[in-house]
Amino acid sequence: MLSRRRLLALTIPAGAAVACSRPAGSTLERARADGAIRVGTAGEQPYSYIDPAGRLTGAQPEVARAVLAHLGIDGLDAIRVPFADLIPQLQAGQFDLITAGMTVLPQRCREVAFSRPDFVAPPAFLVQEGNPRDIESFRDVARSDARLAVLEGAAEIDYARAAGVSDDQLEIVHGQSELLRSVSSERVVAGALTRISLVDELRRNPGSGVEVTEAVEPVVDGRPVVPAAAFAVRTGENDFLAAFNAELAAVQASGEWLRITEQFGFTRENLPPADLTTASLCAAP
Repeated sequence: MLSRRRLLALTIPAGAAVACSRPAGSTLERARADGAIRVGTAGEQPYSYIDPAGRLTGAQPEVARAVLAHLGIDGLDAIRVPFADLIPQLQAGQFDLITAGMTVLPQRCREVAFSRPDFVAPPAFLVQEGNPRDIESFRDVARSDARLAVLEGAAEIDYARAAGVSDDQLEIVHGQSELLRSVSSERVVAGALTRISLVDELRRNPGSGVEVTEAVEPVVDGRPVVPAAAFAVRTGENDFLAAFNAELAAVQASGEWLRITEQFGFTRENLPPADLTTASLCAAP
């Protein structure tokens, strides 16, 4: 059992076979009894990552800490896996909550239960300085012979395909650093990820010869979609989700959410619109 005296960061290798060994009782009951909950992270800054001291931090873990504290759960035990493995490992019981800035997509809604929207983060492109190929939309990529770097399992793959980008044009990478290297080395013309994530990566790697475009509006089936992210739990964890949603709504409404996230590059514009619901995101094209 993980010690609750400190937060432990565990890593599960990609493709590793794991057994589901969840103890009896609901997630909410067990977490309250333990005083801690296991959460999944993929290490994407500034959303959710392990700092040099081994502490889980980032916008979503820090918001989760505030929300869970109101539920009598003070500890987060972090388990890091590749982004594409977050949902399978959640389903397998390796952790009980995804805190990785995961975009709510209809296909994901069929696999997990999402909280109320946590934030909105439009995508953008990482390009060579001066943007010599004038990449300003996913359709610009589709109309060219350009190759586009995208994070494995990320929503930007869906946005690119919806705009007509062929799979032959996609270079699948496994992290922000690899995406940056792909663009800076000119192996690809551009890389697509949320603008918040790209700006943070560039801040940590000055002098890379690249820049971040303005945010773009993703379009699927001819209709704009809202790139909103949320926390995720296993389907059926209704009591935990209801309690979590109530406290998340309170944290957002009180201004605490903004105070927590602004250190990670978030602004009031990243707060979800009041009328945006998880149900509408799950039903989107």
